[in-house]
Amino acid sequence: MALAGALAGAVLLVVAVASFEAAVERREASLQAPVTGVEVLDRDGALLRAFALDDGRWRLRATADDVDPRYLRMLLAWEDKRFQTHGGIDPSAFARAVWQSLRHFRIVSGGSTLTMQVARMLLDLPTRSFAAKGEQVLSALALERSRSKADILALYLSMAPYGGNLEGVRAASLAFFGKEPRRLTAAEAALLVVLPQSPERMRPDRNPGEAKRGRDRVLDRMAALGVIAPEEARRAKAEPVPTRRMDLPMLAAHAADRLHTEHPDRAQIRLTIDRALQERLETYVQVKAASLKRPLSLAILVSDHSTGEVLASVGSPDLFDASRDGFVDLTRSERSPGSALKPLIYGLAFERGIAHPETLVDDSPGGFSGYTPQNFDHDFQGIITARRALQLSRNLPAVELLSAVGPSRLISRMKRAGAAPDLSDRSIPGLAIGLGGLGLSLEDLVRIYGGLANGGLAEPLHVTMGEALPRGRRILSPQAAWEVTSILAGAATTAKGSPGLVAYKTGTSYGYRDAWTVGYDGRHVVGVWLGRPDGAPVSGLVGQDMAVPVMRDVFARIGPIEPLPGPPPGILASAGAGLPPPLKRFGRAAEKADARLRPEIAYPPNAARVELVGQGADSDLFLKVRNGEPPFTWYVDGAPIAQNLDGRQAAWRPQEPGFVEISVVDKAGAAARASVFVDLQ
Repeated sequence: MALAGALAGAVLLVVAVASFEAAVERREASLQAPVTGVEVLDRDGALLRAFALDDGRWRLRATADDVDPRYLRMLLAWEDKRFQTHGGIDPSAFARAVWQSLRHFRIVSGGSTLTMQVARMLLDLPTRSFAAKGEQVLSALALERSRSKADILALYLSMAPYGGNLEGVRAASLAFFGKEPRRLTAAEAALLVVLPQSPERMRPDRNPGEAKRGRDRVLDRMAALGVIAPEEARRAKAEPVPTRRMDLPMLAAHAADRLHTEHPDRAQIRLTIDRALQERLETYVQVKAASLKRPLSLAILVSDHSTGEVLASVGSPDLFDASRDGFVDLTRSERSPGSALKPLIYGLAFERGIAHPETLVDDSPGGFSGYTPQNFDHDFQGIITARRALQLSRNLPAVELLSAVGPSRLISRMKRAGAAPDLSDRSIPGLAIGLGGLGLSLEDLVRIYGGLANGGLAEPLHVTMGEALPRGRRILSPQAAWEVTSILAGAATTAKGSPGLVAYKTGTSYGYRDAWTVGYDGRHVVGVWLGRPDGAPVSGLVGQDMAVPVMRDVFARIGPIEPLPGPPPGILASAGAGLPPPLKRFGRAAEKADARLRPEIAYPPNAARVELVGQGADSDLFLKVRNGEPPFTWYVDGAPIAQNLDGRQAAWRPQEPGFVEISVVDKAGAAARASVFVDLQ
């Protein structure tokens, strides 16, 4: 009988063990890691913005590498000192908890390891239930078999409750300390250790006294265990606990929100944004906006023109400012660019050999194919160099150059840069586009100016790290791009060295609706827009006055300015008489110069009646010419009467009265004619 009983007991034991093992095995596959909030990171992995879960909870993924090592030592010493050696259950702690429960007929202390706590959080189990405790044990064993210690610790760091809708040590550290938990003081680490024990009772923003008492208990215990020095514990206990909860980071909010919407399945989105620069510029824009009358708003975009990476993007001063339509990303809104496209027009003219920076152009009233533009100040400079015309942003020379290079070519080059110009009526582009008669965004202008800054090669503008990009496309020759840069940097002549530090151009749209400035140095492009989000006019809104100071402030916040590069090979550094004849003057300026240099019969004037008296010398008709280049040849009715004269005067004696055709031809073959009636007395 004894043997039979022993065998039966053995069988029961085997069955029990098998059943236990099966129960553990069944739970291995069911314990899935929880969903964490989407994180938008900067170029170096720093958090720009986090998105809450659909139910409103803030839960961010964390691993041991994301937290201060001292916090980890405190956590394990306080919660589970044998975590690295046990298999999910700490036998001594579990035995103590069972004995206390039997004595008091209720669960007094859980004896829970970190693994058991993770199991409870994964399954959302109650804390004071025998059945729940059994489930915790089975699930903890399953976790230890299916995951590494590092994975289990990461689950705890991501899920531990910290009160309200905060879960995980990163969300708690950001909310209570305003920083990631990689560097914590002893006091901060102790508070983060104790809060999950009673997250609502010890919430520092609601019960700072309870939070301090809990924190100090941890500090005393850590000092007793030798985790920290007693003196450090004493100093830590003197630190105040945080009494308010801070917002989690929301930098580059517009770009982050757009990309999260476009890629809802991505747990992490990595941007090219520089977090430190983004934060400085957002702070600056908020301060600047406070000085602007509502609903006036502004947007800023900074890129690296050698790579096309967006380093900072501020779409509005405040995402939640309804008075300024803060939810609208004004870096992507299509507006009239005003004069901001003139540099590309001039660059095309330089590239095609139509003009040179020192070519003379005409800034005087005129019409072009039915289009009659005016200058912004309604003043005219007359004959000036192309360099000066662009620096002064004169409209007439720009339109005349655009007429020569062709509006369609201008549109084509903008598209090569990645811009998407909006011709609202879908018509063939006309000359008005050169002065802002189309829609472009701040992103578009930064693309175009990035091409100018990068020696004519426009790299694709992008804000997402790691995406496959097409190769950069050339929008201007290196020589034309550098000549434009020289002008925009304020250089007085086409020199051989660096033209300066920052090249920039302003733009003001028709009706004072938009003020623009786009500038660049040897690395960065800075685009600035100011205006009303609804596109209404704003009196006095001028790019030079409003946007240029902002651009300068942005460059000051980027850091040391990188000088613009020197010229590429092939630059013609001549001016005036040193230019080839076709480049000395352009268009109407050349026509006026030709008119001044062409010979003109000064006497007798055309259609004159000339009376000659007597015979001999008194009957000679004296002929005079002005302008033109000697020597001169004179003709009367097609017959030469004086040849190769270096002087500007000749004489001819008519033989009979009547109408005659007088003409003169200069060295260059230019001619002038006059028809006169000769009356002999």
